[in-house]
Amino acid sequence: MKNVACLLAEKLLKINAVKLQPANPFVWASGWNSPIYTDNRRTLSYPEVRNFIKVELARLVLENFPEADAIAGVATGAIAQGALVADMLNLPFVYIRSTPKDHGLENLIEGDLRQGQKVVVIEDLVSTGKSSLKAVEAVRNAGGEVLGMLALFTYGFDLADANFEKAGVRLMTLSNYNTLIEAALKTKYIAESDVETLQCWRHDPANWVPER
Repeated sequence: MKNVACLLAEKLLKINAVKLQPANPFVWASGWNSPIYTDNRRTLSYPEVRNFIKVELARLVLENFPEADAIAGVATGAIAQGALVADMLNLPFVYIRSTPKDHGLENLIEGDLRQGQKVVVIEDLVSTGKSSLKAVEAVRNAGGEVLGMLALFTYGFDLADANFEKAGVRLMTLSNYNTLIEAALKTKYIAESDVETLQCWRHDPANWVPER
C-alpha cells in the first residue's frame, strides 16, 4: 500500500506541478542550476489533488498539533492551501506576506492574529528554509506561538534541516525529494541513468554544474 508521500509525489508529477529535467536544467531566481522545478500552485486547479492535500494537511494538524487554535499560510504559494485547511478545521486563518504592505497599515500579517494564539504555519515548498522561517519569525514577533510548520514538499537540503533546528521549529512535510525520485523512476518519468545526477544536485545544489 502506497504511503502519503508516494501518492502525492505521483500526483505532482502527473499534473506537472513538479518537472524533472536532468538533461536540460532550469535556472532558479537564486541563480542556481537545477534539474527540478516545482510549482505547487498548479495543485489548486485539480480538485482531486487539492482535496487530497487539504485532508492530509488537516490530518497532520489534528494528529501532531491538536492544541492549535489558528492556521497561518505563507504568501503567496500557501495562502490558498492554508485557508482550505483552516476552513476544514474551523480555525481562524491569517497569511504572512514576504514583505510588509507598502501602503495603508503596512501589514506583514493579514488577518487577526491574537496575542498568545497557538499557530501552525502552512508552506507549499521548503528549499533552504530561509523564507519559510521569516514567516515563523513574523508570527512570533506578533505574539503568536508557532507550534510547527507543515509543507507540501521539501527538497531535503541539509541546510534547511540546520536552519529549522536552529530556529526551534518542527517541520513536517507531505512529500519529499527522495520519494519523488523513486516515484519518477517507477513511473518511467526518468531513466535509471538520471538518478545519480538528481542526487548529486541535491547534495550540493549551490555549486552543481550540469553536464554538457
